[in-house]
Amino acid sequence: MRAIALGFALGAAWLQTRAGLPEFRWLWLLPPLALAAAWLPARWRWPRAMVLLVLAAGIGFFYAAWRAESRLADQLAPAWQGRDIVLQGRVIGLPELTPRGQRFIFQVETASAPRGQVPARIMLSHYRFDEAAPLIAVQGGDCLRLTARLARPHGNVNPGGFDYEAWLLERGIRATGHLVGEPLAMTGCAGAARAGLDRTREVLRGRLQTALMDHAYAGIAIALAVGDQNAIPDAQWTLFRHTGVTHLMSISGLHVTLFAALTYWLTQLLWRRLPGLSLRLPAQKAGAAFGLVAAAAYVALAGFGIPAQRTLYMLAAAALVRWLDVAMAVSTVLALALFAVVAIDPWAALSPGFWLSFGAVAALLLAAQGRLGQMAAWRTWLAAQWAVGLALLPALLLIFHEVSLISPLANAFAIPLISWLAVPLVLLASVLPVDWLAQLAHGVIAAVMQGLVWLDALPQPVWHGAAPNGWALLLALLGAVLLILPRGLPGRWLGLVLMLPLLFPRLERPGEGELWLDVLDVGQGLAIVARTAGHVLLFDAGPHYASGEDAGSRVVAPYLYAQGINRVDGLIVSHDDSDHSGGAVSLAASHRPGWALASFAGLPAEWVSPLGQDVLRQVSQARPCIAGQHWTWDGVHFELLHPTANHYRNGHYRDNDRGCVLKVATRHGAVLIPADIERLGEMSLLERVPERLQAEVLIAPHHGSGTSSMPAFLAAVQPRWVVIPVGHRNRFGHPKPEVVRRYLDLNATVLRTDRDGAVSLRLDGQGIQPVSAREADRRYWFDR
Repeated sequence: MRAIALGFALGAAWLQTRAGLPEFRWLWLLPPLALAAAWLPARWRWPRAMVLLVLAAGIGFFYAAWRAESRLADQLAPAWQGRDIVLQGRVIGLPELTPRGQRFIFQVETASAPRGQVPARIMLSHYRFDEAAPLIAVQGGDCLRLTARLARPHGNVNPGGFDYEAWLLERGIRATGHLVGEPLAMTGCAGAARAGLDRTREVLRGRLQTALMDHAYAGIAIALAVGDQNAIPDAQWTLFRHTGVTHLMSISGLHVTLFAALTYWLTQLLWRRLPGLSLRLPAQKAGAAFGLVAAAAYVALAGFGIPAQRTLYMLAAAALVRWLDVAMAVSTVLALALFAVVAIDPWAALSPGFWLSFGAVAALLLAAQGRLGQMAAWRTWLAAQWAVGLALLPALLLIFHEVSLISPLANAFAIPLISWLAVPLVLLASVLPVDWLAQLAHGVIAAVMQGLVWLDALPQPVWHGAAPNGWALLLALLGAVLLILPRGLPGRWLGLVLMLPLLFPRLERPGEGELWLDVLDVGQGLAIVARTAGHVLLFDAGPHYASGEDAGSRVVAPYLYAQGINRVDGLIVSHDDSDHSGGAVSLAASHRPGWALASFAGLPAEWVSPLGQDVLRQVSQARPCIAGQHWTWDGVHFELLHPTANHYRNGHYRDNDRGCVLKVATRHGAVLIPADIERLGEMSLLERVPERLQAEVLIAPHHGSGTSSMPAFLAAVQPRWVVIPVGHRNRFGHPKPEVVRRYLDLNATVLRTDRDGAVSLRLDGQGIQPVSAREADRRYWFDR
């Protein structure tokens, strides 16, 4: 069973790394494997297990492919992108409040488009463009008729970054869009049972919001009760990440498991005191049944979130074994749960929680063999935290590029307080209209938060590491297994040696005189990482998003950490627009630039936006960009061509035309980065330094707008490669077709971040080598 479950899961996971779905004619390979498994004698245990592993992997691979093909078929027809479509259906789950309105999942029943042209489940945003106008609130379970403009799933693609398209695919969301006008309440939609559950969750959320209206950690209490994490501020999420307790601040698998265990224990305790019931049904079976029911109820309160569902399947497997009175090893029960999870959700491998949850349980089982039971309770608890932290170290570095060094200590006190006290109190407070229960739960949460704040104040709470390669990851996993095994096993010290490639990776870097340039996919904005042999420059930091987050923390910092870059030598913020400066504050905090230049650093305060003023406060000692500034790093020459000192004295220039323009020259070619300059800026460059504009690589000015890229400017640059940083289906219509035609008329190769993802260019002895992230890391769900 263990070999079959593991092989099935690995096969389904392997499909999620493929660029395309397989041809099903290759299924003929499976029958010979099945025959080999059947004919091998039972005494040949290991060869038979290996054949079963390979056979199960093949079955898992093609099963996941079949499920993927079915889900991809439920798609929005390209012809219906951006067109108004009248839809009727039901709101699924709890709508999420955003700074500009609401966002919710909509189950479509009927559409004005032809049948089969609109997917069954979509995600919609309801914007309030006039802040003074009231927002007609949408609630979970509502049956609505609405008009929406839809688009096929699309997300930013960056090396080591979050895959939004995969996240949508796993949840069955096959289109996104926004409402046109206001929704109308209707009747007669299907799914009344689910609607009743969602309305109940709305009531419980509202009860907690009323009871904890002005409390600092009300959002955590609501998240623990009904799975709504929207009210937790970004600062608190940062604290959770630093201390390694993010999994505790929502309806996680751990909470579901411990709530079921508490119910199991209480049921057994009461059942044994009622002899009539005990004679009809053993207390252990009753406890298993009620524990599973309690877990299912809690998962329902979470809106059947995928992580909670996985835990429910694991508990169902354990309860089934208990009810059937089957003598089965715990590892076999875990394997049975693994098989069930992947069979129900073949995309589970796309979720970090899948690997972390099963990895944590496996680590505890391994550590329990001869070690934990021989120690005092408090030492057993700390040793368990150490074992889990060590086992998950490779996965955390691979997925998040960071590890909390204080996580074992934080979890040691946070898990019992949150799971055993806060969660039951919050659930009682949401069901019973008694405010003091909510206040008590909040007090427990506040105590935990104070402890986390103290730990986070330690000198080095988090360690960041580069994303490991396959061999380093495999060796580290083997090393973790060796270190977790019981004391006294010969050669356990080799585990430390096997961990070294993970902790001290050998990183690629440019050679002397070479330049690596990465134009990141941040949507409608700009963020460029320029690397030489020993230095890193960041030019712009991406936009500030409508959700309240920014590209600095969401895109740029994870990319830098994945490359093993924990600090940048210089930061240039080209101008005072949120699509270029929006992430600068986050980057200044995470990567502490050695120096900073910004065009708005030389302006009077009244000319600078509130965001720009915040950047100047947070980015220490920022100086203005002035034409003529230059420096050389590792044989690569950097020079600012724009703006001049006069641009700071004249208030009639727009921020775009006052933006920093950087040229980077190597012996292998040059790159021109003109940010968002428009006609005035280009004319100024043509008048002052026309001979300095020539460059093999041009970052398209102003995202390819019609106000930039004049023919005379392009004739002076003569680019061979043009990279257009632009957002997918952006509202400005960038890049303009006539501008793209000008690039093509110069026989330049055009790359676009909305189509190609992040674009990496290496200027070295091999010439200029562009790499598209969407091609280098292509997955079968990417929209072609």
